[in-house]
Amino acid sequence: MHAMIVTDNLGKQYQDLVALDGLSLQIPPGEIFGLLGPNGAGKTTCIKILTTLARPSRGTARIHDFDVVRQPLAVKKLIGVCPQEINLDRELTAYENLWIYGRLHRMPELAARIAELLKFGNLEERAHSLVREFSGGMQRRLLILRALVSRPRVLFLDEPTVGLDPQVRRQLWNLIQELKLSGITIILTTHYIEEAEMLCDRVGILNRGRLIALDTPGALVAKVGGYVVETLNSGRRQYLLVRDKEEAYARAQTEPTGVIIRQVNLEDVFIQLTGERLTN
Repeated sequence: MHAMIVTDNLGKQYQDLVALDGLSLQIPPGEIFGLLGPNGAGKTTCIKILTTLARPSRGTARIHDFDVVRQPLAVKKLIGVCPQEINLDRELTAYENLWIYGRLHRMPELAARIAELLKFGNLEERAHSLVREFSGGMQRRLLILRALVSRPRVLFLDEPTVGLDPQVRRQLWNLIQELKLSGITIILTTHYIEEAEMLCDRVGILNRGRLIALDTPGALVAKVGGYVVETLNSGRRQYLLVRDKEEAYARAQTEPTGVIIRQVNLEDVFIQLTGERLTN
């Protein structure tokens, strides 16, 4: 299958700082690809290059065979971007926010498109309410809908559920999974490990500008081990990775109190590879 996104030896340097160091990726159409990494790992730089907001220092990036540097207008017609910050116009209604965005993109049959999106995002009844009256979850939904107005082939979601309570976060996950079923390719950055495990077909882990792991969440977890023995030592929690449940029980027997045995998750992989926790 032809890749939707291809980066080849992509690099970005700001004076002495290497923000991105030789990133090579191939992302097929319809995949939800998670870009994970600690703060300063290069995620934002990668997204900025792919969305034509920054020029690489070396290497190339293409979206649907269009070069992001040489053909930025063609790329912009293919992508939708949902930023981490909520930059909706709070003094306008949901409908007006989508209308202005659609006019900027010269979208035909815009009223029908907006009606379709408001229904998809379950915001029909609030179409003519001011955004300032919306909850955090409703504003996040509207941000995603705005990014979809131009019918993008590729959608960039930067921390789409940050700051939301778990129930609202799961509602947005359902929305994102429905988008995948429609064939849209999604690039997702997140600090919520459960979000990456739930949504992503594959994840790439960046650290100090370099891609240090790339696979499905399940395959990455399988490489690390089966179980984690958590122990409390001098007030600090320590983590020991073991292959199976029997070894986990044997290790737990040697600890006096405060032992937790659980299955390995993607955050354990992340910690082992980067030395840092993913969650804020």
